[in-house]
Amino acid sequence: MMRGKPDEDEYWNSSKFKAFTFDDEDDDFTKLKESKRAVNSIRSLVEDEDDEDDVEKVNWSGEPVGSISWSVKETASSIRSTGEARDLSFPKIDTAPSLPKNSSGYSLSSLFKGKAKPGSFQSFSDSFSDQSLRNYAPELRKPKSEYKDYVSDWTPKETVKRMQHGKAYSLEKFRSLQDKLLLLDEAVDAHDGNVITAVLIYLKKSLCKDILFRELISREIALRHYVHYLKEMEEHKLLVELFRSLGRSEDMALMHYRDHLNIKDENKRRDFLKDCLRQPFSPDDASHVQDHYTLLERQIIIEANDKKLENSGQADIFKKYPRKASILNMPIITTLYYSCFYHYGEAEGTFSSPANIRKTFRLSDKQFLLTCLGARAKLKAWFDVDALFTSKNWLGYTKKRSPIGFHRIVDILHKNNAPVQVLQEYVNLVDDTEQKISLAQKYKCHDVVINTYRDLKDRQQLVVYRGKVDRGSPEDRKIEDLLSNTQIRWKN
Repeated sequence: MMRGKPDEDEYWNSSKFKAFTFDDEDDDFTKLKESKRAVNSIRSLVEDEDDEDDVEKVNWSGEPVGSISWSVKETASSIRSTGEARDLSFPKIDTAPSLPKNSSGYSLSSLFKGKAKPGSFQSFSDSFSDQSLRNYAPELRKPKSEYKDYVSDWTPKETVKRMQHGKAYSLEKFRSLQDKLLLLDEAVDAHDGNVITAVLIYLKKSLCKDILFRELISREIALRHYVHYLKEMEEHKLLVELFRSLGRSEDMALMHYRDHLNIKDENKRRDFLKDCLRQPFSPDDASHVQDHYTLLERQIIIEANDKKLENSGQADIFKKYPRKASILNMPIITTLYYSCFYHYGEAEGTFSSPANIRKTFRLSDKQFLLTCLGARAKLKAWFDVDALFTSKNWLGYTKKRSPIGFHRIVDILHKNNAPVQVLQEYVNLVDDTEQKISLAQKYKCHDVVINTYRDLKDRQQLVVYRGKVDRGSPEDRKIEDLLSNTQIRWKN
């Protein structure tokens, strides 16, 4: 059916489809609106209303809308579009290889919802939510004060302060001798022993020992710390060299003598001590080293002889009291005790004689008496104990004397289980009356207490003490006889 021209115009103008025209300016805008409408309709189908707030807006390349990178790209694209808006002669061809469809882990719904398929790659929104990728703002420079811990440009004074406060520090930057000595002086002025020692350890590693020794001569405090450090670290050879360079020959000799402690074999130690006698000791130290050498030499002889006697079984003393330890390297007092225990009464000419040891090593009367008393009391040799204190005057009268108080002798005898008769004899020799009565009561020397109260004519104390002894005992009868004696003039 043929239509007129007015009808055709009305048909085309009223239709929802419009004819294509080259001069239609709104064509691009209309297409954009329709494309947006289509996308929104698809989005409404694939997302829930509850997830609208969780959607992160991204562009077609997967970048978050509104981010810094997105803004930069949008600005660049707008600049390019200004110059190339009308350049439609040839379309650009993307030469990059395209990925197969089945390798993509993203769906259309995940593109808008920001979620990935199960078992697939991470979604766009998840990948951009990573904190390592979302740090778009540039890192600010740290303050200068914080870089101080990483830059070793401190002065010696600043370095010492950092060492005192336990902060990080470096000593390797001080390379010249002047800087090292200045650092040492600052450490000494800080009066901190740990800092001084730390600096000295660095100087020991970085300086020649001759230079270090020379500089320490004028720094007495640092020198004392260095000597103490070497002693603690047991660097005896270096310490000997230090003393030699300082001219301290006596200290050098003592350090050399100290090395005998590391020698286990007795004969080698004896030879080493003999060699030490040539060292420049002070007079007192030389005498000590000489006594040490003589004592060890004598101990080696005594040990060899006694071991033979003990193995042969000829000496009864070794059968009854077998030796429990060797005498080698024992102190002089222990050696004297051993001699008094196993060799008492030998002639003074023998090395093992107590008298010979006393004379050779110049022991005092008190040292000899206490040591010998302990040894003989241990053997219950009470006759030998009595002989130790008995002396004769020029008239031939005997009297007991002691360089120590008799109260100490009583204590030693009691510790060795001396009988009451022996204890009473020495308690009676105590000069102080109150101390005598106290010791007698403590060790139950009743006769001493009774006789002392009788001499004091103290009837009341005698009556009181009668209550402390057993009824009918010899002590009780003795007190009764004294109380009934009319010849005694009691004070009370």
